[in-house]
Amino acid sequence: MFAFEILCKFHLYLSACPLFFWNDGSQDLLSLKNHLLEKAGFLSYTYDMRFIKKLLSSPYIHQMRPRQYTKNAFIYAPLFFDRQLFNPHSFLITTLGFITLCILSSAVYVLNDIVDVDSDRNHPQKKYRPIASGKISIKNAKIFCVCLFILAFLMAFLIDSKFLMLCILMAVINIAYSFRLKHIPLIDVITIGILFIIRVYSGAILIKVKIFSPWLYIVTFMLALYLGFGKRRAELASIEGTQNNVRPVLDGYTIPFLDQLISIISTIIIMSYALYTFSGPSVPDNNRMLLTIPFVVYGIFRYLYLIQVKHQGGAPEEVLLSDRWLQGTILLYAVSVIYAIYL
Repeated sequence: MFAFEILCKFHLYLSACPLFFWNDGSQDLLSLKNHLLEKAGFLSYTYDMRFIKKLLSSPYIHQMRPRQYTKNAFIYAPLFFDRQLFNPHSFLITTLGFITLCILSSAVYVLNDIVDVDSDRNHPQKKYRPIASGKISIKNAKIFCVCLFILAFLMAFLIDSKFLMLCILMAVINIAYSFRLKHIPLIDVITIGILFIIRVYSGAILIKVKIFSPWLYIVTFMLALYLGFGKRRAELASIEGTQNNVRPVLDGYTIPFLDQLISIISTIIIMSYALYTFSGPSVPDNNRMLLTIPFVVYGIFRYLYLIQVKHQGGAPEEVLLSDRWLQGTILLYAVSVIYAIYL
């Protein structure tokens, strides 16, 4: 039956082909050509592509901020370091957890933009966000936010009850962050670090990891602080010498202070990771993990170069998605880890 359908569509396509080369501009002829192609399934494909493009350009999709989903990839860390990367069930359950965290993150982004709508309208970049620009009304944004939270919690409930508790904890922390914690210097970035640890712990819960090195939790927390303080530095540098400070928490920071914090944290990251490579409970005894240290060191230095020399880092996800050197480093690091603990 399937082969017969393909043959019929191919016959209709051949019937329409001459119409491409002979067209006198007649509306009837054009309608006939479109009719034949639609029967063959080609116009429906075009319409589907137009629908997808229209969907992707929707303000609701933009409001969900899919480019920031990269931070939720930390849920894969236990899967990767516990040697379960090629386990189909573990990979599937972790991916479902990743999707759930992405939906939950989008709900938080919508809530955050509702709370900050007035300040965002005065921001040079954030004023173009769907809620701040008026493309999405406050009423619709609230409904959208509630729907996303419900969907995320429902998915978490269906996946694992402990995972649901962690998602609720993340939601509570994020709500507290949106209304209060993000306005307190140091606490704002530490809160982000705690959320990163929860992401990693969620991955460990989903695949029932028995031994996950404490060093990796320390590295995760410190890496989150590194990115968070780097972002604050970039934001502070972008408004230095101007009066355009739309983020009040920046009043509690100075660039020299942030440079000191970043220097301390980058040292802790490198030392903690180095200790993990030869003392972690799940690390092989062949010391191959030591080969991965140079990639971690270069990644830390590269990001420091970008925020201090190239004046980037205001949006870490944008840096990650645009800097080829960082992308290459992450790829080589992943390959080296696979060689060290899987082969």
